Amino acid sequence: MLEELVTKLADTPWSIALHESLYMYAITESTHVMSIMLFVGTIAMVDLRLLGISYTKVPVSQMLSKILPWTIAGFVLLVVTGAMLFLAIPIRTYHSLWFRLKILMIVIAGVNIAIFTFKVERDKAAWDLGPVPRKSKICAVISLSAWACVIVFGRLIAYNWFDCDSITSPTMAELTGCPLDPG
Repeated sequence: MLEELVTKLADTPWSIALHESLYMYAITESTHVMSIMLFVGTIAMVDLRLLGISYTKVPVSQMLSKILPWTIAGFVLLVVTGAMLFLAIPIRTYHSLWFRLKILMIVIAGVNIAIFTFKVERDKAAWDLGPVPRKSKICAVISLSAWACVIVFGRLIAYNWFDCDSITSPTMAELTGCPLDPG
């Protein structure tokens, strides 16, 4: 079902125009990279504060209130440009092992953000300027690791090591959703 949707998406005028555009794909990709710097950069600042590596004299609540709007702006730009990049090459991207791993890491990072926001952070008044609890530090390490993986896997999407036309292994065909050529 997803494969059919992706195939239909590839045949839309928007997908074709974006993929064939002389400048728009490059502008979209460049904007995506800059939004990654904004989004992940602001997250890294908070994570490094939680780990006690930097900004140790700044209360966590103050840091979050000042950085969160920038993080949200980066996130919105990432979603828009990421959707456009997917729209430009939907079938190849859908079958990319790296894209699938990137999505998995985004889900892990999202769950981590939810846990931090709804469970860990609600007690921050008790540790705002004092020592950060272990559970906050664990969330910070997971966050830094997950977003680093998202960046690496996202960069690897551009390479065709596991494109459907080069896959001969049944395991790789299963992981990428590519049909295995019986010949």
